[in-house]
Amino acid sequence: MQQEITFFQRDVLKEKPDTASLGFGKYYSDYMFVMDYHVENGWHDPRIIPYAPLTLDPAAMVFHYGQAIFEGLKAYKSADGTIQLFRPEKNMKRLNDSCDRLCIPQIDESFLLSAIKQLIFTEKDWIPDGEGTSLYIRPFIFSTEPYLGVRPANQYKLLVILSPSGAYYGDQLSPVKIYVEEQYVRAVIGGVGHVKTSGNYAASMKAQEKAEANGFAQILWLDAKENKYVEEVGSMNIFFKINGEVVTPKLNGSILPGVTRDSVIELLKYWNIPVHEAKISIEEIFAAHERGELEVFGAGTAAVISPVGELNWNERSITINDNKIGQLSQRIYEEITGIQIGKKADPFNWTVKVAPVEV
Repeated sequence: MQQEITFFQRDVLKEKPDTASLGFGKYYSDYMFVMDYHVENGWHDPRIIPYAPLTLDPAAMVFHYGQAIFEGLKAYKSADGTIQLFRPEKNMKRLNDSCDRLCIPQIDESFLLSAIKQLIFTEKDWIPDGEGTSLYIRPFIFSTEPYLGVRPANQYKLLVILSPSGAYYGDQLSPVKIYVEEQYVRAVIGGVGHVKTSGNYAASMKAQEKAEANGFAQILWLDAKENKYVEEVGSMNIFFKINGEVVTPKLNGSILPGVTRDSVIELLKYWNIPVHEAKISIEEIFAAHERGELEVFGAGTAAVISPVGELNWNERSITINDNKIGQLSQRIYEEITGIQIGKKADPFNWTVKVAPVEV
């Protein structure tokens, strides 16, 4: 039996930002969903409350041992005003996969998705309707028990916050410059690279800072063992089109199973474009460029598709597709974003409509 969600009314609603100034992660809606966990009574007290700062004990275990995970998905408004999500069940499952890896108690996936829908419907006026805009949804869980011993916590808090998001690229896709990182590594097999833990992203910042200082937008990560095989680009999955076929690094325990990644693979198969999940070395990528056979793009929730215009590795730099977006990258971007906003047919049943729900 699902629990009832309590609603707490806000006295004064915030002034909504202008769509042109949204950016990403700058503004937050009026309400958030909160739920608590205690080892004695499980997940309890689900509620939608005014967005506000949190109060935590200084000894809360999240500060000391990093039991913290998150997810990211979006709500879209179609031309006829319909509000819809894109494959949210995949995010709910991956949230539980992250819980499992960090010894956080499992959540009821269907209940959380219903709660997210209710929160979104409450905040429907925060969903921007400009081209390329969306409402970013950030569920996250962290340990709150005040204790300094090293073990899984007995208390946690789950929150969902919402942030109106502007168009990632503005009017058109722009290829980015990528630096191939050889000093630092993102994740190792057997670690936590295949789930969305907060620490994964903290560990990536040093390399990202170095890349940006040298004029690059993102990092291309290589494997931690041989420093040879491609894994991810920034916080996105990576794809290479080589001589008419598409290859993306095979999931190996250190690569995040992205929802957009899976969608790109399914879409390519639907179009009868050969696509493979396999180990691929950075040497193979540079060799494909020399043969004039290369197109590269990242895939992730924020940008959907991010074309790569330049790769720099081992003091060698290559320009890809004359630093212009490739035909396949453009086609995939238009198809997925078209499905997300209800502009194109959805033969995969990926979209989920948001409506008033009884929880």
